[in-house]
Amino acid sequence: MKEKEILSEYLPEAMIDQVFAWIVRHQIHLRITRSRASKLGDYRPPGRKQAYHRITINYDLNPYAFFITFVHEFAHLLTHKQYGRTVHAHGKEWKANYRKLMKPFLEKNVFPADLQRTVYHHLQNIKASSHADEELTRTLMLFDRDKQETYVEDLQPGDRFLFRNKEKYMVIEKLRKRYKCVELASKRTYFFQPLTPVEALGKDE
Repeated sequence: MKEKEILSEYLPEAMIDQVFAWIVRHQIHLRITRSRASKLGDYRPPGRKQAYHRITINYDLNPYAFFITFVHEFAHLLTHKQYGRTVHAHGKEWKANYRKLMKPFLEKNVFPADLQRTVYHHLQNIKASSHADEELTRTLMLFDRDKQETYVEDLQPGDRFLFRNKEKYMVIEKLRKRYKCVELASKRTYFFQPLTPVEALGKDE
Protein backbone atom coordinates (compact mmCIF):
# COMPACT_ATOMS: atom_id res chain seq x y z
CA MET A 1 0.00 0.00 0.00
CA LYS A 2 1.13 3.50 -0.76
CA GLU A 3 0.44 4.68 2.80
CA LYS A 4 2.62 1.96 4.30
CA GLU A 5 5.38 2.77 1.85
CA ILE A 6 5.30 6.36 3.06
CA LEU A 7 5.37 5.27 6.69
CA SER A 8 8.37 3.04 5.96
CA GLU A 9 10.37 6.18 5.16
CA TYR A 10 9.87 7.48 8.69
CA LEU A 11 9.27 4.54 11.05
CA PRO A 12 11.23 1.47 12.14
CA GLU A 13 9.93 -1.62 10.32
CA ALA A 14 8.63 -3.24 13.51
CA MET A 15 6.27 -0.33 14.19
CA ILE A 16 4.76 0.26 10.72
CA ASP A 17 1.85 -2.20 10.81
CA GLN A 18 0.59 -1.07 14.21
CA VAL A 19 0.86 2.64 13.42
CA PHE A 20 -0.94 2.08 10.12
CA ALA A 21 -3.71 0.16 11.93
CA TRP A 22 -4.15 3.04 14.39
CA ILE A 23 -4.34 5.56 11.56
CA VAL A 24 -7.02 3.57 9.73
CA ARG A 25 -9.06 2.66 12.82
CA HIS A 26 -9.21 6.22 14.13
CA GLN A 27 -9.30 7.94 10.72
CA ILE A 28 -6.24 10.02 11.48
CA HIS A 29 -4.97 12.60 9.03
CA LEU A 30 -1.20 12.30 9.49
CA ARG A 31 0.77 15.22 8.14
CA ILE A 32 4.57 15.27 7.91
CA THR A 33 5.70 18.86 8.38
CA ARG A 34 8.79 20.99 8.16
CA SER A 35 11.06 21.07 11.19
CA ARG A 36 9.64 23.16 14.02
CA ALA A 37 11.92 24.33 16.80
CA SER A 38 9.06 24.70 19.26
CA LYS A 39 7.66 21.16 18.96
CA LEU A 40 8.21 17.73 17.43
CA GLY A 41 4.54 17.05 16.77
CA ASP A 42 1.01 17.99 17.74
CA TYR A 43 -2.56 16.74 17.80
CA ARG A 44 -5.73 18.58 16.75
CA PRO A 45 -9.22 17.09 17.33
CA PRO A 46 -12.04 17.41 14.82
CA GLY A 47 -13.67 20.83 14.73
CA ARG A 48 -15.50 23.30 12.56
CA LYS A 49 -12.58 23.60 10.14
CA GLN A 50 -11.69 19.90 9.97
CA ALA A 51 -13.77 16.74 10.29
CA TYR A 52 -10.95 14.40 11.28
CA HIS A 53 -8.30 13.84 13.93
CA ARG A 54 -5.03 15.39 12.79
CA ILE A 55 -1.52 14.55 13.92
CA THR A 56 1.50 16.40 12.58
CA ILE A 57 5.11 15.29 13.05
CA ASN A 58 8.36 16.94 11.99
CA TYR A 59 9.85 15.29 8.92
CA ASP A 60 13.46 15.29 10.15
CA LEU A 61 13.10 13.04 13.20
CA ASN A 62 14.94 9.75 13.22
CA PRO A 63 12.66 6.65 13.02
CA TYR A 64 12.54 5.97 16.77
CA ALA A 65 11.96 9.63 17.64
CA PHE A 66 9.23 9.73 14.98
CA PHE A 67 7.54 6.70 16.51
CA ILE A 68 7.69 7.99 20.09
CA THR A 69 6.36 11.36 18.95
CA PHE A 70 3.49 9.68 17.11
CA VAL A 71 2.56 7.64 20.19
CA HIS A 72 2.72 10.81 22.31
CA GLU A 73 0.23 12.53 20.00
CA PHE A 74 -1.93 9.44 19.54
CA ALA A 75 -2.29 9.24 23.33
CA HIS A 76 -3.70 12.79 23.16
CA LEU A 77 -6.24 11.58 20.60
CA LEU A 78 -7.39 8.69 22.79
CA THR A 79 -7.57 10.93 25.84
CA HIS A 80 -9.64 13.47 23.91
CA LYS A 81 -12.05 10.74 22.80
CA GLN A 82 -12.46 9.55 26.38
CA TYR A 83 -12.56 12.84 28.28
CA GLY A 84 -12.88 15.69 25.79
CA ARG A 85 -11.36 18.86 27.19
CA THR A 86 -12.18 18.07 30.80
CA VAL A 87 -8.69 16.84 31.80
CA HIS A 88 -5.20 18.33 31.72
CA ALA A 89 -3.34 17.87 28.43
CA HIS A 90 -0.51 15.88 30.07
CA GLY A 91 -2.35 14.72 33.15
CA LYS A 92 -2.72 11.22 34.60
CA GLU A 93 -5.25 10.22 31.93
CA TRP A 94 -2.90 11.04 29.08
CA LYS A 95 0.02 9.38 30.87
CA ALA A 96 -2.01 6.21 31.36
CA ASN A 97 -2.86 6.06 27.65
CA TYR A 98 0.71 6.80 26.59
CA ARG A 99 2.09 4.12 28.90
CA LYS A 100 -0.52 1.59 27.70
CA LEU A 101 0.38 2.24 24.04
CA MET A 102 4.13 1.96 24.61
CA LYS A 103 4.13 -1.09 26.88
CA PRO A 104 3.55 -3.78 24.17
CA PHE A 105 6.56 -2.54 22.19
CA LEU A 106 8.76 -2.85 25.28
CA GLU A 107 7.46 -6.36 25.91
CA LYS A 108 8.28 -7.36 22.32
CA ASN A 109 11.83 -5.93 22.64
CA VAL A 110 11.56 -4.07 19.33
CA PHE A 111 13.83 -1.23 20.47
CA PRO A 112 17.64 -1.46 20.32
CA ALA A 113 19.03 -2.48 23.73
CA ASP A 114 20.21 0.97 24.85
CA LEU A 115 16.95 2.61 23.79
CA GLN A 116 14.92 -0.22 25.35
CA ARG A 117 16.40 0.59 28.77
CA THR A 118 15.87 4.31 28.31
CA VAL A 119 12.24 3.96 27.21
CA TYR A 120 11.59 1.74 30.24
CA HIS A 121 12.93 4.47 32.55
CA HIS A 122 11.05 7.11 30.56
CA LEU A 123 7.74 5.37 31.24
CA GLN A 124 8.34 5.39 34.99
CA ASN A 125 8.24 9.19 35.06
CA ILE A 126 6.67 10.49 31.87
CA LYS A 127 7.38 14.11 30.98
CA ALA A 128 5.03 16.41 29.09
CA SER A 129 7.62 16.62 26.31
CA SER A 130 10.25 14.12 25.26
CA HIS A 131 12.68 17.06 25.11
CA ALA A 132 12.17 17.45 28.85
CA ASP A 133 13.47 13.91 29.39
CA GLU A 134 17.19 14.43 28.92
CA GLU A 135 18.11 10.74 29.07
CA LEU A 136 15.58 9.91 26.36
CA THR A 137 16.67 12.82 24.20
CA ARG A 138 20.35 11.84 24.44
CA THR A 139 19.64 8.21 23.59
CA LEU A 140 17.43 9.12 20.62
CA MET A 141 20.21 11.37 19.32
CA LEU A 142 22.33 8.25 18.80
CA PHE A 143 20.01 7.30 15.95
CA ASP A 144 20.04 10.66 14.15
CA ARG A 145 21.15 10.46 10.54
CA ASP A 146 24.24 12.61 10.01
CA LYS A 147 22.77 15.42 12.03
CA GLN A 148 25.39 17.93 13.08
CA GLU A 149 23.85 20.50 15.36
CA THR A 150 25.10 22.84 18.05
CA TYR A 151 23.38 22.64 21.42
CA VAL A 152 23.39 25.11 24.28
CA GLU A 153 25.50 22.68 26.32
CA ASP A 154 28.26 22.92 23.67
CA LEU A 155 28.74 26.62 24.47
CA GLN A 156 30.71 28.36 27.20
CA PRO A 157 29.78 31.37 29.37
CA GLY A 158 30.14 34.46 27.20
CA ASP A 159 29.37 32.61 23.96
CA ARG A 160 26.60 34.05 21.82
CA PHE A 161 23.99 32.14 19.86
CA LEU A 162 20.95 32.55 17.66
CA PHE A 163 17.76 30.76 18.72
CA ARG A 164 15.05 29.85 16.17
CA ASN A 165 16.84 32.08 13.64
CA LYS A 166 15.54 35.11 15.51
CA GLU A 167 16.79 36.40 18.86
CA LYS A 168 20.42 36.56 19.89
CA TYR A 169 21.47 35.34 23.32
CA MET A 170 24.59 35.04 25.43
CA VAL A 171 25.31 32.21 27.84
CA ILE A 172 25.72 33.47 31.42
CA GLU A 173 26.26 30.31 33.44
CA LYS A 174 25.42 26.63 33.72
CA LEU A 175 22.98 25.80 36.49
CA ARG A 176 22.14 22.33 37.81
CA LYS A 177 19.79 21.34 34.97
CA ARG A 178 19.59 24.36 32.67
CA TYR A 179 21.65 27.20 31.25
CA LYS A 180 21.05 30.80 32.28
CA CYS A 181 21.21 33.08 29.25
CA VAL A 182 20.45 36.72 28.47
CA GLU A 183 18.61 37.93 25.36
CA LEU A 184 20.90 40.63 24.03
CA ALA A 185 18.29 43.07 22.70
CA SER A 186 15.96 43.11 25.71
CA LYS A 187 18.51 42.12 28.39
CA ARG A 188 15.92 39.68 29.75
CA THR A 189 17.05 36.43 31.35
CA TYR A 190 15.98 33.05 29.96
CA PHE A 191 16.73 29.47 30.93
CA PHE A 192 17.51 26.84 28.27
CA GLN A 193 17.56 23.06 28.36
CA PRO A 194 21.08 21.67 27.62
CA LEU A 195 19.97 20.00 24.38
CA THR A 196 18.28 23.03 22.84
CA PRO A 197 19.58 23.33 19.24
CA VAL A 198 21.03 26.75 18.44
CA GLU A 199 23.30 28.50 15.96
CA ALA A 200 26.60 29.58 17.48
CA LEU A 201 27.67 33.16 16.76
CA GLY A 202 31.03 34.87 16.80
CA LYS A 203 31.97 37.22 19.64
CA ASP A 204 31.12 40.30 17.56
CA GLU A 205 27.86 39.07 16.03
